[in-house]
Amino acid sequence: MTRLVALACGAVFAAGVCISGMVRPSKVLGFLDLGGAWDATLAVVMASALAVHVVAWQLARRARTPWLGGEWPGPARTVIDARLVGGAALFGLGWGLSGYCPGPAIVSIVSGARGSLVFVAAMAAAMLAFRPAQDG
Repeated sequence: MTRLVALACGAVFAAGVCISGMVRPSKVLGFLDLGGAWDATLAVVMASALAVHVVAWQLARRARTPWLGGEWPGPARTVIDARLVGGAALFGLGWGLSGYCPGPAIVSIVSGARGSLVFVAAMAAAMLAFRPAQDG
């Protein structure tokens, strides 16, 4: 059951990023173009996602256990360290240079756009390279 819910959530996410145009790098790059033809679409998408999250969190807080079983995750780390800042900077740099965020890039693979294919291949290679470095 939880896999079906995860699949449904992924499908809703994919539909949302397609409908909002967030699979097009031009939307992200337009948002970052503060001195030119600024496009506020990304800000609207983020604000909408935040509103949905706030409502979902309020509903989840009232539940004693997760609706699909298991346990609530432990508290999030509250330390801002070099690893967090470095990871956030690397994420932002990649997003700003390519116009792709990992989730929408994976969704946009179905379009066959060369940029999304290259981005996802590079992202996958970096993930595979990181795992041994983390374990070592």
